[in-house]
Amino acid sequence: MLRTILLSIVLSVFFSTQITNAQIQLSDSAKISLLTASAWDGAVYAYYGHTAILVQDDSTGLDAVFNYGYFDMSKPNFMWRFIRGETDYVLGVTPMDQFMKEYGQQGREVIKQELNLTFAEKQELFDALYINSLPENREYRYNFFYDNCATRPRDMIEKYSGGAIQYPTTAKEQTYRDLVHECVDPYPWNKFGIDLVIGSDADKPIDLRQKMFIPAYLMGSFEGAIVVKNDTLSYPLVIKSKTLLPIGNQSAKGSELSVFSPIVMAFALLFITVLVCIFQAIKLNRTLLPKIYDTLLFGVAGIGGVIIFILMYLSEHPATNPNWNAVWLNIFALIFAVLFWVKPLKSVVNIYHFINFALLTLFLLFWWLIPQQLPFATIPFSMSLWLRSGMNAFMLTKRKQTNKRYVSSKYMKAGWGQ
Repeated sequence: MLRTILLSIVLSVFFSTQITNAQIQLSDSAKISLLTASAWDGAVYAYYGHTAILVQDDSTGLDAVFNYGYFDMSKPNFMWRFIRGETDYVLGVTPMDQFMKEYGQQGREVIKQELNLTFAEKQELFDALYINSLPENREYRYNFFYDNCATRPRDMIEKYSGGAIQYPTTAKEQTYRDLVHECVDPYPWNKFGIDLVIGSDADKPIDLRQKMFIPAYLMGSFEGAIVVKNDTLSYPLVIKSKTLLPIGNQSAKGSELSVFSPIVMAFALLFITVLVCIFQAIKLNRTLLPKIYDTLLFGVAGIGGVIIFILMYLSEHPATNPNWNAVWLNIFALIFAVLFWVKPLKSVVNIYHFINFALLTLFLLFWWLIPQQLPFATIPFSMSLWLRSGMNAFMLTKRKQTNKRYVSSKYMKAGWGQ
């Protein structure tokens, strides 16, 4: 969750000056700690906080932060790979003073938890981190829920702790979505967007270990964790905790104006949609305004549907399939936004409106029963699509009935000799 800045230079300088051709042998005074940084509102990826491993050894001059949060945006097709969940992150190594400088400038709190490891365990963990940081080993396929910059340090520490780690239990039942909401709650549009793209699997209860994808939950779990060596030997995983940096001056959270929140904008769109429907009824379809509005409305919904389709069927992102938002945000809306202007396909367009109206009617009627936590703003947003499809279907039926009456009257008059 940390952006990469001249990654190759940082790594090359660090290794050339401190590690050279051989791995460092730690002294008895060496310390290994878990670093946890608080959330930062300066970047979307920093809303969740960050985790790293600090290795310090005064005897050798080692003071290195092993950080699984680097990624390289300059790689070819980065955005397309990011959308598909094929983002490769990197284990980078930086000096502690550089780490502290960056987080201090961002005004983020940094807490250090010194780990209760034996000398042999420290050496094994450091050796594993060093090997993992080599150019041929440092890349890994990032996964937001299951394999990220917080779970990687946890897994390394668990592997080389020399015993089974027992974490404190929690009675609070939570889901992946609940934890994400805790981090992005001050940012309503980010929260709304995330709720659109993650599906029903994100609403299943998760255990304590699964919650550790959030750095703050990992830190809290480490604080009460016990290392069990055998039936008679157990001890706390953390020797002591220390705040290295207090929270500084950050830009105010929740800076997204409430007047432009998703729910406000959704009802504003619904109001505009009602006005368009009234205007269409008054003008009896003899104006292009409704068609232009439908093109924009269904076009935007269709673009959202394309994103959801990619995440559901073409990506490696977790918990994106199934996703009930695909009922009102689907790829067909984008296709028909173009077909609205193709006269020979008018009957096909009318069929689409009938089907879309029926599906959205069911979606809205059973919204509360859907096994997925949907944002409330989906109701007025989907109602706009529902109204437009319903209005178009109604106008078609009315036009057919008018034409039928006209034809019937014509034939009746012909039969009377008129």
